[in-house]
Amino acid sequence: MSKSARKSVLPSKPHGYEFQGPPGALVLSLGLPLICYLAAFVCNDVSGCPIPSALHPRSLTLAKVKEEAGWPQDGLKGLASLRVSGFVLAYYLLSLVLQAALPGLVQQGVKLRSGARLEYKFNAFSSAMTILLGAAIGTYLNGADFVLWTFIWDNYTQLITVNLGIAFTLSCFVYYRSFSVKAGNKHNRELAPGGHSGNLIYDWFIGRELNPRITFPVIGTIDIKAFCELRPGMLGYVLLDLAFVAHQYKLYGSVSDSIILITTFQSLYVFDALWMEPAILSTMDITTDGFGFMLAFGDLVWLPFIYSLQARYLAVHPVHLGLSGIAGVLAVQAFGYWIFRSANNEKNRFRTNPKDPRVAHLQYMKTSSGGTLLTSGWWGFCRHPNYLGDWIMAWSYSLPTGISGYVVKHGSPVMMSHGAMMDGEGVVSGGPMKQQILQGEARGWGMLITYFYVVYFAVLLIHREMRDEEACKRKYGEDWETYKEKVRWRLLPGIY
Repeated sequence: MSKSARKSVLPSKPHGYEFQGPPGALVLSLGLPLICYLAAFVCNDVSGCPIPSALHPRSLTLAKVKEEAGWPQDGLKGLASLRVSGFVLAYYLLSLVLQAALPGLVQQGVKLRSGARLEYKFNAFSSAMTILLGAAIGTYLNGADFVLWTFIWDNYTQLITVNLGIAFTLSCFVYYRSFSVKAGNKHNRELAPGGHSGNLIYDWFIGRELNPRITFPVIGTIDIKAFCELRPGMLGYVLLDLAFVAHQYKLYGSVSDSIILITTFQSLYVFDALWMEPAILSTMDITTDGFGFMLAFGDLVWLPFIYSLQARYLAVHPVHLGLSGIAGVLAVQAFGYWIFRSANNEKNRFRTNPKDPRVAHLQYMKTSSGGTLLTSGWWGFCRHPNYLGDWIMAWSYSLPTGISGYVVKHGSPVMMSHGAMMDGEGVVSGGPMKQQILQGEARGWGMLITYFYVVYFAVLLIHREMRDEEACKRKYGEDWETYKEKVRWRLLPGIY
């Protein structure tokens, strides 16, 4: 193989392990799915959030935990369903069809090592709006009993299982197929910088091939990584939230301001990403990372099911914020979004056209590799200002849950309006179950669930910026050290 041919497939510099190498990849591959199931069972509408036994570990027994967690009567078999699998696969197929059928912007990605550029079709926003329009019509005709919403609530754990299975299958498929990447191939296929260590577990997790694609009859060629990045999981995030809103209305006959806020914030976050879909071409996920279990699981399972935990909590235990509470949460969200979007727009505008009047005044430094690094504006404030804005917004997703936690008491309080019931201590659901929802001794402990997103997101962003730093160090060399002297702080000036 000639040097020029090899360059078109493999990166020129060794990359090294991330996530503590193969042991870390194995722990994450097994541990993260377990966290998704743990969150589903430990915070539920059967016994409470968290389950009562978690507050009294000395009296904890396996039988009691299964009862309180709502463990399926048929055991592990109950975590999966052929019927649910069929509907989820139909959803994925619909997403593929809409990407192919609807008009969209065709744009070239960044230059590959071979010098070529891949083409991408962007219509994730219109595809999502099409699906949501159908959901809106169904809700108008059937209300909170619309089959989509009841299906999601009734089959929540099975939905986790199906999407986990799809992520696992995709990871295995692209890993196996990556060994067919040959130098000088006409499809411009390349291996990712960090995905060909030679260790099966690590490469399967991190992703061997940079931009795996597959061609379907009629539908055409689909970029698997770009498809998973913004389509099934991202829209699924919104659909889960809406299902939780519908469930709260079904239980209580009204919808709380807290769940409206969270669903609105998270929907706007998703719609913003879908509308700005071409911006993914400059992200590390597309330009650097291979597609393996890390991205497949993150896009299709972790994002929709973990990010929506707050709305799921509020579906069972509504929190009423009032005007002052709403104003406070709105201020946090607006501040974070302003930083996030302003920083990303500044970077994208400068990359697209440095002479744009909106960014022409910015200071920058030239690098020996031919690139430029901004040293003023948001990117002079700190090296990763978009991550800072992202983390601030994360607080507005959890704050509406308040000091969370509840216990489900089975009893027969006095029936109130709309089929809901209430006594002097708390709100209860209507219907034949007659369950009373009280905070009681669980108050505060539910924050381990509803504020998990804030802690996780901080860890994620710090890890991501550390990866960014390493990538930039490899790319820019000594110029990156010079840049760090000009822009000292990573995320939060004066602190980190």
